[in-house]
Amino acid sequence: MNPKKLKKLKKKIRHQPLSQRKTTYIARMTDYYHQFNDFPAVKILISNILLADRMLAAGDLPQQVPLLQLPDDVQDQIFKKLGEKYPAGDATGDKLWNELTAALPDLDHDLRSFRDYLETHYGMWAYTSAPFVTDLAKFVGDRAVLEVMAGNGYISKGLRDAHKTVYATDSQAWTSENETGRHPLTAIEPLAAVDAWEKYQDEVGVVAMSWSPDGLPLDWDLLQAIRAANKDVDFVVIGEPHGATGSEDFWNHAELLENKDTRALNHHFTPIDLVKDHVYLVK
Repeated sequence: MNPKKLKKLKKKIRHQPLSQRKTTYIARMTDYYHQFNDFPAVKILISNILLADRMLAAGDLPQQVPLLQLPDDVQDQIFKKLGEKYPAGDATGDKLWNELTAALPDLDHDLRSFRDYLETHYGMWAYTSAPFVTDLAKFVGDRAVLEVMAGNGYISKGLRDAHKTVYATDSQAWTSENETGRHPLTAIEPLAAVDAWEKYQDEVGVVAMSWSPDGLPLDWDLLQAIRAANKDVDFVVIGEPHGATGSEDFWNHAELLENKDTRALNHHFTPIDLVKDHVYLVK
């Protein structure tokens, strides 16, 4: 490897055209895993995706994952590693450099597309890890929980596994469009959010809502119903204000609390991509 070539060869990864993809997402990630075997900072990101997929395929909640983004100095890491192994000008080293750097734009795109894969393959929109649900179970304590818009029931399954009383509900309006609601992990009652609240408001101490559909007023309707009932409940909301989830009316009128409880709930709920969803307590 010739160090003088580094500046010339380095590329702006995220602005490169992507190759035509003819293999499945997990097959591509498996190929990347082997291709970048000598680069721990990259391999650990891929490993997290592959492990999460195996756990979800087995019907389990996945582990927490880091931010799925290539290090800014990834090409420097590759150059340094190859330079330690191959002398300057070595044809094998140059060939590996070209192959690895050429793969980076596709790998970067696929890492950032993990949420898309989860949505289309598992109907999981908010990344719901087992450590997060453990934190939520601690917050719930002895109270019963109403989950609205439960989808395939990842949160409800985790809470039920923790021996919590959960009323899992979903309108199931999306089953004809994607995997949401098609493969429930636990029993889910077909009820829209406001109807579920009206039915169970006297039974629960916590309401959980994760990733209310973008642009639809379902979340705002529910918040108004909860406020009108004047019940002593905690409203736990997972979403991205004025971003990928929920309605403008909801985010404009919701009172978002930040306290020790929300800090605890977000301890294991961390960003996996550019979407900045967060766990809120809403009044």
